[in-house]
Amino acid sequence: MKKKTRRLSVIALILSTAVFTACSAPVSTNATSSKGSFNGKEIEAFADPIFAQKMKEYNVNGSNFVVVKDGKVLVNKGYGYADKEKKTLVDKNTVFQIASVSKTFTALAALQLVEQGKMDLDHDINAYLGGMKVPNETETPLTLRNMLSYTTGFDYPDKANFVAPEYVDQDIPMKKFMTEHIPTVVRTPGEAYTYDNFAFLLAGYAIEEVSGTPFYKYMENYVFKPLGMNSTSARFTPELLVRMATHYGPDGKPHPTFGHAPTDGPQGSILSTGEDMAKYLTLFQQQGSVNGKQIISKETTKMMQTYSVFANESLPMTTIGGFEGYRNDLMNGYHVVLKGGNMPGHQSLIVLLPEENTAFYMSYNNDTMMSLDIYEALMDHYFPEKKAPEAPKYLPLNASEATKYTGTYLNTRFYFLKSNFTYADGNLIMETGTSGTHTLRMINPLLFEDESGNKLAFKKDHQDQIEYFYYTNPNSPDFVSDALKVHTKPAFADVSEESAYKSYIDNLYSLDVISAKSGKNFEPQGTMTQGEFMDALILAHGWYSFPHLIEGNKELTKKGIPGFDRNAVITRQAAAVMIQNLKQAKQASEITLKGDTDSWATDSIIALVSQGIVDPDTKVNVDGTVDFRSKKPLLRQEAGAILDLAFGYYTLPIKH
Repeated sequence: MKKKTRRLSVIALILSTAVFTACSAPVSTNATSSKGSFNGKEIEAFADPIFAQKMKEYNVNGSNFVVVKDGKVLVNKGYGYADKEKKTLVDKNTVFQIASVSKTFTALAALQLVEQGKMDLDHDINAYLGGMKVPNETETPLTLRNMLSYTTGFDYPDKANFVAPEYVDQDIPMKKFMTEHIPTVVRTPGEAYTYDNFAFLLAGYAIEEVSGTPFYKYMENYVFKPLGMNSTSARFTPELLVRMATHYGPDGKPHPTFGHAPTDGPQGSILSTGEDMAKYLTLFQQQGSVNGKQIISKETTKMMQTYSVFANESLPMTTIGGFEGYRNDLMNGYHVVLKGGNMPGHQSLIVLLPEENTAFYMSYNNDTMMSLDIYEALMDHYFPEKKAPEAPKYLPLNASEATKYTGTYLNTRFYFLKSNFTYADGNLIMETGTSGTHTLRMINPLLFEDESGNKLAFKKDHQDQIEYFYYTNPNSPDFVSDALKVHTKPAFADVSEESAYKSYIDNLYSLDVISAKSGKNFEPQGTMTQGEFMDALILAHGWYSFPHLIEGNKELTKKGIPGFDRNAVITRQAAAVMIQNLKQAKQASEITLKGDTDSWATDSIIALVSQGIVDPDTKVNVDGTVDFRSKKPLLRQEAGAILDLAFGYYTLPIKH
């Protein structure tokens, strides 16, 4: 029987925000040994208590649920309250924001234009952007195929994904917004998987430019209406807002509806109902046809459900249709494609089993991860594992062969996720900042397995060098994107090999957190301004992968700093407060500060020092006393040490 694990709470928190892909790990459920019969009454009899249990467990007030098989709707119902305060029940006409499930609709629309010869999957996307150009640092053009399969190579794949309540009543056009927030292609397109919001926003803009029709109008005229989806829209309408389920937090309290900037969000702005989504599911079971109307060809319908990107031949990742293959362990050996989506207060999941001509769909009104618990229960009951997988046979790994894998890797979406690989006793040792340390045994030269049976696949780049890995561990958010190997940069001329600060400085330099001050010199004894330290701190923290969050983080870093001035030289105590504002370290031991420290900095310094986040020249005495030299200027080498210790998870030399 497959292993099932509960996700770490910190990861669940990360993935519950609106800018992330909706995917997480379910809690354990017991698989049945025989396949359940498949008819509407039996499905409801099985699903009703599951929804009751899980809605209570996840504090969900209301949910819809749809099951379609062989083009027939077997179940389309609601559970609980669309509005708990008004006692309004969820039914098949209740409106939910389906969030990133929208990506599959955008892919469908783009593929319609491909079928018509107006776009080509493998042509440079710049040809379809009406003069707008995507910055590209590689020698390979970015294509629609890359965009629809999450392999663009963008540096900031979430750069133009803004959600907030104030956007509900605004009309923000795509072009101006996108040109102000466009990311850059920095990795060879098609090479690495990275969950990518901007790719689908850009695809929607291409649809708008090529068709000569605003995105929301194109979707209405050529997708929703032909499908009979009369309660579905890519933007808010008064009629749909009236029928929309109230948004709740995990605490059960209602909160405002969030909108998108730009207003049309091909990556996640669609609203729909259970009634309409049943028609969408039917499309896939009838080879692209609904009510006698061929919306897309049979070939395109199949392509949307066929994996084209793999971490390893046994680990499917994405289709050219926006669908994904995360949580391979829950598929029970079946061909499954799925897509999750979340906005603050709403969550959705669509699950297709093409070879079984079966589909599930649900939306509910909070942004917890209940959906995958229910998906797991449905799979175990109706599509149980056909046979237990064979235990893998492991291959020996010697130290010389291991060198091509070892080193530090950085997640291509979440830049705060770093992993380090070393070699010991015939295995790779993986150290992470989220799921701890893992021992990896080799199944084949690109596929490894950890102590819990989770697979880790290494991937080669266009130069046939191992450059990425993909990890299926549900307790690590690495599974939402490939991680990229970090390469050592030439050493600074003025940082000696004997310096106690060298490894910290080298680490941050290789991660592009710090840079030379002049020429090839770092100037380790030089000082920094408060603004310079803030900028380095944001980079070290790692949330710069979401640039629209940077301003908020900058405001947070300044909290508690009297008279903050970007141009003023930063003191050691001010640096400690700024780090602690983001780090929120807990005091781990008794520390007593000696010397002169301002009261506004005391708690931050004590918390960091107690956690060992302190530069090499600051010594903590046996009795816990320490002179932090709080009011002295922070030296550049000291900044390197405390930033690496605070946000690097470890400090190890980075290997080539």
